[in-house]
Order: sequence, then C-alpha cells, then structure tokens
Amino acid sequence: MSQPTRRYASEVRDEQARRTRRAVVAAAHDLFLARGYAATTIDAIAQAAHVSRRTVFNVAGGKAVLLKLAFEWAIVGDDEPVALADRAPVKAIKAERDPRKAVTLWARMVVEIMARVAPLSAVLYTAADGDPDAARHLADLASNRMSGATEFVGHLAALDGLAPGLSEQQAADLCWALMDGHLYRLLVTQRGWTSAQFTNWLSAGLTTALLPPAPGRPTA
Repeated sequence: MSQPTRRYASEVRDEQARRTRRAVVAAAHDLFLARGYAATTIDAIAQAAHVSRRTVFNVAGGKAVLLKLAFEWAIVGDDEPVALADRAPVKAIKAERDPRKAVTLWARMVVEIMARVAPLSAVLYTAADGDPDAARHLADLASNRMSGATEFVGHLAALDGLAPGLSEQQAADLCWALMDGHLYRLLVTQRGWTSAQFTNWLSAGLTTALLPPAPGRPTA
C-alpha cells in the first residue's frame, strides 16, 4: 500500500510546485507590464506572489527566465506542457484542404495569440536592449515564428495554394513579419480597431497576397 501513497504524495507536491510557479510567473507578468522590465525586481515579484526570494529562483529563475515563461505561456494561453504545434488551432489548419479557409483559420489563430502577447512584446523589446538573455529569447522567438510561418506556407503550397510567381520563402517572410504583432499594436492597441476587424483585414490581405485569384476574379 505504500507505493500508491508515495505516488499520491508526489503528485500533490508536483501540483503545489506548479501552482507556486504559476503564481510567480503571473506576478512577474503583471509587474513587467505595470513597471517595466528594468524597474521590476525579484523582491517585488516574490512579494506579489507571496513567496520568498529564494522560491522565485527555485521555481522559475531570474527576470529573463520569468519574462520568457510569461511570453511563452501567453503564446499558447496556459502553462500546460503542450507545444503550440500540437494544439487544436494548428491541427485544424493542417487538416483544412481549402487554402482560403486555411488562411482564415491561420489569421484567427495569429490574432488570438497577438491579443495575449502584445502587452508583453514592448517589454521584451525593451529588455532585449540591455539584457543579453532577453535578447537571446527575442531571437529565439523570431526563429520560432519563421518555423511556424514556413510550415504554414508549406501546407498552402502542398494544396497548390500559392499565387503564381510567389516563392515559398517570400510567402513565409510575409507571414513571419505579420506574426510579429507590431501592426496589431498599432491598429488595435493604439488606433482602437477591434480584434475582429483586425482579423478580417489580416485574412483578406493574406488571401490576396498569398493565394491565386479565385476563379472568375481578375488578378489584382
């Protein structure tokens, strides 16, 4: 009977550690947004999360690691150990055989991600100017975006869904740039567009830029 008891105790400890880590990252996330990266201290994060300074380092790490975790969790929407590529929105895109519908699904997913990460993006860019670890994370994010854009464009190409004369690399570059979130911050955060308006604009623009003209429709 001791083995199930030990397993249960281990599961309880793991869940407690996960709750503590979640609280620490959430506290760091909120403080980064409220105070900025440089002005946020480990002591302030510990106080906000109701843990010790040592606990912050034990369950997560320094500020750059906390910013990295906050950003990665914002991308997927939670702290579950499931990669974005293995989640339902990406699976739905991969399963879609109509290029136009695939672009619509991709735009919707990208905007949903932008809505979560846009507030942290400015923090990360500022942090990268003075923190080498944050700069490396920013570079990793750019590389991951390119991988995602390349995979999406490859899916469109496999469906014969790219416009004549448009290379896969050019198409991936365009998607990569739009995934950065800069235009989202300008139009939604600063100019007051709704996420739905931005999604419709992004979907229509990408459909025109990436795909062949619809049958019966003249080329732009």
